[in-house]
Amino acid sequence: MRSLSLIMVLLSSLLCVAAQAADGLFVAVVAEPYLELRSGPGRGFPVFHVVDRGGEVEVVKRRTDWFLVRTARGKEGWVQRDDMAKTLTRSGRQAVFAEPGPGDFSRRRWEGGLMGGDFEGADVMSVYGAYAFTPNLFGELSVSQVFGDFSDSWLGMASLVAQPFPKWRLSPFFALGTGLIYTDPKSTLVDEDDRTDQVGSAGAGVRWYLTRRFILRAEYRRHVIFQNKDDNQEVDEWNAGVGFFF
Repeated sequence: MRSLSLIMVLLSSLLCVAAQAADGLFVAVVAEPYLELRSGPGRGFPVFHVVDRGGEVEVVKRRTDWFLVRTARGKEGWVQRDDMAKTLTRSGRQAVFAEPGPGDFSRRRWEGGLMGGDFEGADVMSVYGAYAFTPNLFGELSVSQVFGDFSDSWLGMASLVAQPFPKWRLSPFFALGTGLIYTDPKSTLVDEDDRTDQVGSAGAGVRWYLTRRFILRAEYRRHVIFQNKDDNQEVDEWNAGVGFFF
């Protein structure tokens, strides 16, 4: 019976949300002592305004776990989903906000993650961050460490990433990048100086939306290392890992 009652409450709340959406923006009533508004969608942004209990805010838009809201006086700020879940509808019922879903994945602005794989027979670990200029085009920065038998290397890359089908749950992408690779030979094994070379790369991969804000990512890249000597070195890199978006 308790489960049935909970389902009825949720359905009623959803109907209230739908009814208000038909009239315009969804209006939430502050039920806690206050509701904090931040200047951006993240805990790192400062709180610049507070709405007291009983005050109302309109939900303008959503970005994964953050909501842009507008007060009765026209102030706009960002509120985290957990805080919005403590608000009420105008009818006095608990407001219901769904978890981030595939739609948020296709509209994401920022993405980051950790990957590991193979760099021409050596182990490689990478971290990356990306910003979406449009749903189809990202700018991406990555830093990788390569653990070789005879030398260790650091690889820094800046890439443009094209995602032709951003709304697909399993979404392919293509990348072109450039960067620098720093190689540190293990002096006990080889007699060679440290060196820094320019790198160009092209690759392809897939992102697979998992749940909430998490994705799986796998990719292949073909690097060309422009060495000081006459011949360039071509290197294959395979990576897979977990990313998150917001």
